[in-house]
Amino acid sequence: MNFKKFSEKQIITMKWWNMPEYCNTDALICDGAVRSGKTFSMSLGFISWASLLFDNNTFAFCGKTIVSLRRNVIEPLIKTASELGFSFNEKISRNYIDITLKNHTNRFYLFGGRDNSSDSLIQGITLSGIMLDEVALMSRSFVEQAIARCSVNNAKMWFNCNPDNPSHWFYKEWILKAESKNALYLHFTMDDNPSLSKKVKNRYNRLYSGTFYKRFILGEWTSASGIIYPMFDENSHTFSEIPDCSRYIISCDYGTVNPSSFGLWGFYENNGKWYRISEYYYSSKSEGIARTDEEHYKALENLAGSLNVEKIIVDPSAASFIECIRRHNKFKVKKANNDVISGIRLVSDILKQNKIAFHKSCKDSIREFSLYRWNEKNGYDCPVKENDHAMDDIRYFVTEVFGKNSIDNFFVGSISR
Repeated sequence: MNFKKFSEKQIITMKWWNMPEYCNTDALICDGAVRSGKTFSMSLGFISWASLLFDNNTFAFCGKTIVSLRRNVIEPLIKTASELGFSFNEKISRNYIDITLKNHTNRFYLFGGRDNSSDSLIQGITLSGIMLDEVALMSRSFVEQAIARCSVNNAKMWFNCNPDNPSHWFYKEWILKAESKNALYLHFTMDDNPSLSKKVKNRYNRLYSGTFYKRFILGEWTSASGIIYPMFDENSHTFSEIPDCSRYIISCDYGTVNPSSFGLWGFYENNGKWYRISEYYYSSKSEGIARTDEEHYKALENLAGSLNVEKIIVDPSAASFIECIRRHNKFKVKKANNDVISGIRLVSDILKQNKIAFHKSCKDSIREFSLYRWNEKNGYDCPVKENDHAMDDIRYFVTEVFGKNSIDNFFVGSISR
């Protein structure tokens, strides 16, 4: 096989574990543009490290699915590395490959991590190292379970992905915290892949536009197109000092399988503005344990604390939770107006008028603002039913307080429709 000269970043990706300035780090993270050469160099570096430093140990390759992992990583790797002296004995039915270099043989299992149900597949195994291809497409619980399997001395972790949105958990927890995680972070562009001709790079530049161009060509972590609240600005719509509020309301989007999101709002008379002071956000999928109505009600009481909350606005479909609140006879409860499109228009107007703000601790609300988007397949006439739980409870609150039937609307003035 004719190898072109490797780029500097590709060389580091293949040899970092044996370079004095990087060898003491625990992980390698590579992100960036498509076709930038990161997957090829990483997979070759991964098996070289394992084969030279270990013998008769267990490792893992992980992808979104095993099918995509074989197609994008394993098949190109076998074709290339076989010519470099590696031998491969693949057991397709059992999803592992024994890789031999000289007199060292190690076993590499293949895992798909696209959802939380994949967690159980990797539980219990002990690994000396792991490579996660397209880690941003995997469920967080699977990735964290996979990382926990690397308990052998000198184990290392290898991550690569194309960028997603800037609120993605992997971007926030690993890329932005690479130094504290003792990880080496390398950002790739197409120019880091010497095998790509100028003609091919120009073709890729023509293929994409908008968000996909920023993510796949420029390699930027950027919000998706069709974002519902583009006017939300974290700099102008968040605060750190809680004002002395005179009124309090709580809004609730209730879920059993889906997350529950409750927001505590306070009204500051000096400027006529409502502040989301704190929130409760619970996902049974992420936590692995569903909560009962009574447990959610206890969280509601904790959110309210000793404040005089004038009413609780609740998702109208949450009949059992509404009844639970009424049964305790502590709070006045009201069913929310769930006119989605009108509510979105109203929230947009209120954000533009800067009539609501969010405490910096309301991380799930802030996160969802960057993810909540229109369903492009349906012609932008309804939101995608993902990352919408805090968005729903905010919409319930705004419709109740600023809607045309609310007395608070008198203080807002004319709201454009």
